[in-house]
Amino acid sequence: MRRFLLLYATQKGQAKAIAEEICEKAFAHGFSADLHCISESDKYDLKTETAPLVVVVSTTGTGDPPDTARKFVKEIQDKALPIDFFAHLRYGLLGLGDSEYTYFCNGGKIIDKRLQELGAQHFYDTGHADDCVGLELVVEPWINGLWAALTKHFMSSREKERNEALKMASNASQRMEPVKPELLYIESQVELLRLDDPGRKDSEVQEQNAVNRDQSSAPTAESQSSLTHSIPPLSQASLSIPALPPEYLQVHLQESVGQEESQASVTSVDPIFQVPISKAVQLTTNDAIKTTLLVELDISKTDFSYQPGDAFNVICPNSDSEVQNLLERLQLTDRREYCVLLKIKADTKKKGAALPQHIPEGRSLQFILTWCLEIRAVPKKALLRALVDYTSDGIEKRRLQELCSRQGAADYSRFVRDAHASVLDLLLAFPSCQPPLSLLLEHLPKLQPRPYSCASSNLSHPGKLHFIFNIVEFLSNTTVEVLRKGVCTGWLAMVVAPILHPNTRVSPAEDGKAPAPEISICPRTTNFFHLPSDPSAPIIMVGPGTGIAPFIGFLQHREKLQEQHPEGHFGATWLFFGCRHKDRDYLFREELRHFHKRGILTHLKVSFSRDAPVGEEAAPVKYVQDNIQLHSEQVARVLLNESGYIYVCGDAKNMAKDVNDTLVEIISKQAGVEKLEAMKRLATLKEEKRYLQDIWS
Repeated sequence: MRRFLLLYATQKGQAKAIAEEICEKAFAHGFSADLHCISESDKYDLKTETAPLVVVVSTTGTGDPPDTARKFVKEIQDKALPIDFFAHLRYGLLGLGDSEYTYFCNGGKIIDKRLQELGAQHFYDTGHADDCVGLELVVEPWINGLWAALTKHFMSSREKERNEALKMASNASQRMEPVKPELLYIESQVELLRLDDPGRKDSEVQEQNAVNRDQSSAPTAESQSSLTHSIPPLSQASLSIPALPPEYLQVHLQESVGQEESQASVTSVDPIFQVPISKAVQLTTNDAIKTTLLVELDISKTDFSYQPGDAFNVICPNSDSEVQNLLERLQLTDRREYCVLLKIKADTKKKGAALPQHIPEGRSLQFILTWCLEIRAVPKKALLRALVDYTSDGIEKRRLQELCSRQGAADYSRFVRDAHASVLDLLLAFPSCQPPLSLLLEHLPKLQPRPYSCASSNLSHPGKLHFIFNIVEFLSNTTVEVLRKGVCTGWLAMVVAPILHPNTRVSPAEDGKAPAPEISICPRTTNFFHLPSDPSAPIIMVGPGTGIAPFIGFLQHREKLQEQHPEGHFGATWLFFGCRHKDRDYLFREELRHFHKRGILTHLKVSFSRDAPVGEEAAPVKYVQDNIQLHSEQVARVLLNESGYIYVCGDAKNMAKDVNDTLVEIISKQAGVEKLEAMKRLATLKEEKRYLQDIWS
């Protein structure tokens, strides 16, 4: 069996799931994969590895390798390593990312670039999969092409070994049977016959996907196709569906004595702190398009510490109503308090099957669905394929096959991924589908904690931690149009409702209202989104909407530092803030005016995107990037001549990209250089950690 080393670097489980898929498919193609997380350095050694290497790498944050890869990246970036350190290594890499972020697939690109700098060579071209349009559009063809590349690699390696062996035998005049050329030819033909011409199929799939995309956007398709119904040509097409993922979990529900369960028992590598909410304030007016809340946490009795610019995680549950609806659909309502006991199936065909680490032992079914599994997650094609075999109605079975097939990629994107469909949505849409609980436990990912930026300074608010958020609302239109709230923001809004105060700063302790509710938080890995170590360096802050959060912490911190060091030299501070309406969602208006009046904030530039000009006024700037453009000379001077810093916080999809493009344009014009050179200068700022981003989609 031809062996290769398969490593994955994952943050939320995507890269791991794809690596496991590669591992499972390898055997059918005549290969054996040694599968490991890239962090398990005791189980593999690239310095001595002779087998080909396949790596699947996701991207986290604003373009960082996953946490699981940080140690690996640090080790290979050691400047003392010789340039031929990995000269013996042949590898193929699949990067996962989201093009809504500036550093697309950067986690994979960092590893890819460094491996080549150390002498490693590709045996297979790198793939970059984009979650913005659907990872499967690149992942599936890349995996299909992998087998041909591996076969070619092993064939060339075998040829080389044989040639060297023949040469040695000839030189030593050893008496041994020569390898017959015709046998080599026959063997190579057998190898070629084992291939499935993935290149041809991939191009056909891409053409079919393009056709499906065009048809799915046509008006006729718009009125006829849906999650549960397809139209020609897809409804009449021969389908290429993925292999059935092997089942590996055996589930037993055991009646248990009622034991108290809390979210603190959710498995986590980081310490978890249960802290009371000491204040909750609505920052926007009731007629604002988005509702923004400020929450103050009391961390005075914990070891939790932070500095302005840090972020932290909130551990949140799934919606009670969605959990109950899922239990009802699975016909398990009467057993929701039963303990879930898991074992690996004795006859499973899943290689390296292991119990999911995010499902704690001996917890109730209700607890696991509430605190451990991302039941709102968009189902992957592997889950859709698994559901096919538990669906009795022929029409429903066919439609699920279409949605997980190559030919149905456009429909999957439109009716599942883009529609924010959940596993509950699918089960309600396909009533004859009756999957066992084990299937959902195998396929549903871990419920991830949600990150929030600290919006305060511990110098200004000792023992307190502030953060702000919009209550996320969106329409999920699968079979019935439903208005859903974000998993975490919807829950937080409900938790703080009893103590919430509109546009005022009253603590519940001051007016005798309800006792403070508690939530669980944990720290996030240290980042670089901090104030410069040299306070004299000028800074530019760009944060529309809730992106202003870390900058409130910056300004509070700077105010206290200036009070403590009145003779100190502090650099200029610019803030570019934007919102829709001056009178509805101008967050922290009074605080910003206070900072500006005291000189803590030397330049405050605000834009309102939805306020119309009054009377004879000229049309105001709409967005933060427009305001940056208006002050292009000063911005360029800060960044290019004064060794200043620029921080960008907020929406990655539009704002961060637009700001980046504006900065390229400004540098190009003010420095008198071509656009490419301006991009290089901006890249240098990023490398020097003087252009920092804290962005999200």
